[in-house]
Amino acid sequence: MAASVGAANTGVLKEPKVQMQSFHGLKAVNLVPLSNNVGLCTPRLLSVSSSSYPSVIRAVSTPVKPETPSEAKRSKVEIFKEQSNFIRYPLNEELLTEAPNINEAATQLIKFHGSYQQYNRDERGTRSYSFMLRTKNPCGKVSKELYLAMDDLADQFGIGTLRLTTRQTFQLHGILKQNLKTVMSTIIRNMGSTLGACGDLNRNVLAPAAPLVRKDYLFAQETADNIAALLTPQSGFYYDMWVDGEQIMTSEPPEVVKARNDNSHGTNFPDSPEPIYGTQFLPRKFKIAVTVPTDNSVDLFTNDIGVAVVTDADGEPQGFNIYVGGGMGRTHRVETTFPRLAEPLGYVPKEDILYAVKAIVVTQRENGRRDDRRYSRMKYLISSWGIEKFRSVVEQYYGKKFEPVRELPEWQFKSYLGWHEQGDGSLFCGLHVNNGRIGGIMKKTLREIIEKYNLNVRLTPNQNIILCDIRRSWRRPITTALAQAGLLHPRYVDPLNITAMACPALPLCPLAITEAERGIPDILKRVRAVFEKVGLSYSESIVIRVTGCPNGCARPYMAELGLVGDGPNSYQIWLGGTPNQTSIARCFMNKAKVQDLEKVFEPLFYHWKHKRQSKESFGDFATRVGFEKLQEMVDKWEGPVQAPARYNLKLFADKETYEAMDSLAKLQNKNAHQLAMEVIRNYVAAQQNGKSE
Repeated sequence: MAASVGAANTGVLKEPKVQMQSFHGLKAVNLVPLSNNVGLCTPRLLSVSSSSYPSVIRAVSTPVKPETPSEAKRSKVEIFKEQSNFIRYPLNEELLTEAPNINEAATQLIKFHGSYQQYNRDERGTRSYSFMLRTKNPCGKVSKELYLAMDDLADQFGIGTLRLTTRQTFQLHGILKQNLKTVMSTIIRNMGSTLGACGDLNRNVLAPAAPLVRKDYLFAQETADNIAALLTPQSGFYYDMWVDGEQIMTSEPPEVVKARNDNSHGTNFPDSPEPIYGTQFLPRKFKIAVTVPTDNSVDLFTNDIGVAVVTDADGEPQGFNIYVGGGMGRTHRVETTFPRLAEPLGYVPKEDILYAVKAIVVTQRENGRRDDRRYSRMKYLISSWGIEKFRSVVEQYYGKKFEPVRELPEWQFKSYLGWHEQGDGSLFCGLHVNNGRIGGIMKKTLREIIEKYNLNVRLTPNQNIILCDIRRSWRRPITTALAQAGLLHPRYVDPLNITAMACPALPLCPLAITEAERGIPDILKRVRAVFEKVGLSYSESIVIRVTGCPNGCARPYMAELGLVGDGPNSYQIWLGGTPNQTSIARCFMNKAKVQDLEKVFEPLFYHWKHKRQSKESFGDFATRVGFEKLQEMVDKWEGPVQAPARYNLKLFADKETYEAMDSLAKLQNKNAHQLAMEVIRNYVAAQQNGKSE
């Protein structure tokens, strides 16, 4: 029998500690098994017809053991989870040792608690270990109390900076093992959490950060909060570890409790402390975003599940379009790994959203691969099965058929920078933070403003911060204080910087191959210089994102120009994303050395300026022209074409005068235009001198 056996519609199954199997198709009583190839990611991305899937299934966390003498392979992390007593052991013991680091199993488990073990890769010799902590803030909501606590913790136990992430959370870097419990417990007691910010479970749920008092925005944010609550672990391991099991008072809407406990379609483990996750949790990380029509500030299609509110003509929310199968991570030189956009699954009425999301999560829990973590994300399951089959399986757990998705208006990227009306008489102010790094005078000033005016804040998916609930009379003093700290109105920020993002990368990320956060300021300056060289105006911009490795934390595969680290001081160049983040880029070039980027940028930007269609973005231009032609532009580039000298015949009364002037000019190694202008300048100067005398 497999580990983490789920519940069927009849009877109650307990959850014995036995071994899991990797996905080889479902096999249950009286059901026809699927092919062993189903769910395995192959170069051809095998698709299986939905007609092969049985109409009734039992919920199992993994299929029963195949009738073969050899045991199916599963990843090491699956074994760690199975033996952990719900993400406790051996982390609880490792935290008590004198060593500055923790062992391999504990390193995997602490991710579920919201932390990664790191070391400073700039230093040579003995590794100086520390931990990164990531908070979990659905919708990016941060209370004043939590912000001030995080600000203090950064100074007392971290490296003195706060890092805003691309998933609307904080990261604290440089926490020593001996201080982990103090930092974690402080966050918890200030109504924050790091539970599930990392690990094989649902991560932070995104929603538009704008504190707009509008029905659709409020409903989207409420839905994101409810989904986050639904998929929060229930077994208490987090509080056991960091606050000695103390019960932290929280409240959940009754609809969340009802949806979590509902097992009418065999989704739950009835006798497990983790009714949705079981002992094994999910095969890999899981990401969800919720938004409203037109607002793609959340990069909706990069998520495992994207949820879009659908309203009636009066703006009253009616239901949701659901999109599935997005994800950014890939592995260099492994072509069977790839970034992918989410695609439409269907529409559900608003009262069903929690049940639909749960059904999707359970489908991934049951069928996602657990043998090779490179292929464990839900995007590979959908790519293998096809959307029709995937929809059919989800509907078994949902208990209903999905309706066709509703038509929505075109998506737009919205930054919410600058000053805006909230809709309740107050204002909010969105602040651009380069790469999300808050430190120095900026950090000091933000703390003073938040503390003085008692402001709550929101974190955006673009690594920026929003100050909320500002009275009109406070606008001027706040604007002055922000400007003195370098937090300028967006009209004073280079447009290239407004949409740019980078992951932290070196020196602390163990996966980084090259620079990202530390490298992007210079890269943006160089891009701006190329813009000027080829004649592009200051107001023009493109979406640039940089990551130090192919995992894609800053979502580079959605950028118009994505730089993905593929070696020391070397990047892959990805082209073809769009400003509204609805198209995925493709790899244009490998191993572009950082010192040689202008050799690629100049011809591409020059030809974009001169050959684009009306209002055509750089990403759309790259897609329309095609990579073969773009490569030819780069290969044949010899610099911007110098316009031939053109003689302004308006300077001359007739052709004969021009020819006479041209003959005189040649005697002085000049052309007719140069000589004529010289004569005119001398004449004007003489006239001015005459007047002055």
